[in-house]
Amino acid sequence: MKKLLVAAALVLGLAGCSTATGSSAGNSAGETLTVFAAASLKASFTELAKTYEAEHPGSTVELSFAGSADLATQISQGAPADVFASADTGNMDKLQQAGLLDGDPRVFATNTLAIAVPPGNPAGIRSFPDLAKPGTRLVQCAPQVPCGAAAAAVETQTGTDLTPVSEENSVTDVLGKVISGEADAGLVYVTDVKAAAGKVEGIPIPAAAAAVNSYPIAALADSRNLAGAQDFLDLVASPAGQQMLADAGFGSSRQ
Repeated sequence: MKKLLVAAALVLGLAGCSTATGSSAGNSAGETLTVFAAASLKASFTELAKTYEAEHPGSTVELSFAGSADLATQISQGAPADVFASADTGNMDKLQQAGLLDGDPRVFATNTLAIAVPPGNPAGIRSFPDLAKPGTRLVQCAPQVPCGAAAAAVETQTGTDLTPVSEENSVTDVLGKVISGEADAGLVYVTDVKAAAGKVEGIPIPAAAAAVNSYPIAALADSRNLAGAQDFLDLVASPAGQQMLADAGFGSSRQ
């Protein structure tokens, strides 16, 4: 009888261990990672998210794209997220100074401005100063947005005074207005021109080399999935992740 009781106890104990292990594995496999990223990262981070999910079966990456300033504001106001990738260091610095980051941010890519025009370039834009010609419907990012700050730097560099008909809160909104024909030209990133190939034509801006945007990424202190956040940061910095970014037109951080 005692032997039967001991055997039963062992069976129950093993069953309990098996259930606990299965539960733990299920939670790990089903974790969600929330990534806030600059609008210009949409194409590349969508691909990176797919790679992450393939490497973490059962996990889900929820992506939220917007202007870096808007995302930083949302995070500072308590929006739940695990990772933040900004199109500039300024907005990331604000979160770091507020104690909202887990560790130091890493710069993982760079980007520069280009002029996007509709196919055929009906307004005849050939250079950055052409954007200031009377009657030109120029759209650019608002000053607080990284692409807007870069545009201001190029204005200073070239001695050009731009008068846009509209200032947008994200670079994708600028690009959308050029694609829809609402603008003769838009100041976007070289990566946006590449992503919209066939829908817009790109005109390089030599002076933009003096206004390179550095893209930092960091895990957030209030993350509910810090392990997953770290894995995502490692993926972005990995050779495979860097190749995806290079394919999208981003420059190397070399940091």
